Amino acid sequence: MLRILVVEDEKAIANLIKMNLSAEGYFCSVAYDGKRAADLIEENTYDLILLDIMLPEIDGYELLAYIRPTNTPVIFITAKGSVEDRIKGLRLGADDYIVKPFQIGELLARVEAILRRTGKMTTEYEIFDVVVNTESRTVKKNGEFIELTVKEFDLLVELIRNKNVALYREHLYEKVWNEPFMGETRTIDSHIQRIRKKLDWDEHIKTVFRVGYRLEV
Repeated sequence: MLRILVVEDEKAIANLIKMNLSAEGYFCSVAYDGKRAADLIEENTYDLILLDIMLPEIDGYELLAYIRPTNTPVIFITAKGSVEDRIKGLRLGADDYIVKPFQIGELLARVEAILRRTGKMTTEYEIFDVVVNTESRTVKKNGEFIELTVKEFDLLVELIRNKNVALYREHLYEKVWNEPFMGETRTIDSHIQRIRKKLDWDEHIKTVFRVGYRLEV
């Protein structure tokens, strides 16, 4: 699971970003000031850092200088929207620059683009004897193509990206079907059963009682 650090002193914004990133399958941590962020960066490895500029304790520019030797990509998220501010941020080494207020969809797209560009987000997964390619949307088992429906494929990718994590049926439904979960479990369950049968993964996709499913690797 890809790890993202959000450094933002406005708690409402930070928590909104964390909620949406987590819903996309990222492991997300939050720091509300620069000192805490520096401690987390020292203790952990992140695939991407979303960094505000105007922060208590240590500002974003100083933190960026601290981050650069780790080669971790950084997206500045800030209210400082002038051309001069953008140029300064990018010249200091930020990979992208988003000005507040922003649409959460744009943020998610920028995150995905940076992770893809830096090689963090893989397009191919190999689990057991199955290879899944998210660009060509193909599935091969022992070198032979397996036909999955659109929803079966999306459901499989979600399980793979969150392997060894128990995923709620509600999360799976809303992520794959893009509509609110109304409590009807048969749709999810029937799709899981078909994936298990097509891939012969009865032993790998576990049912988690009163929760949902987990791909056990």
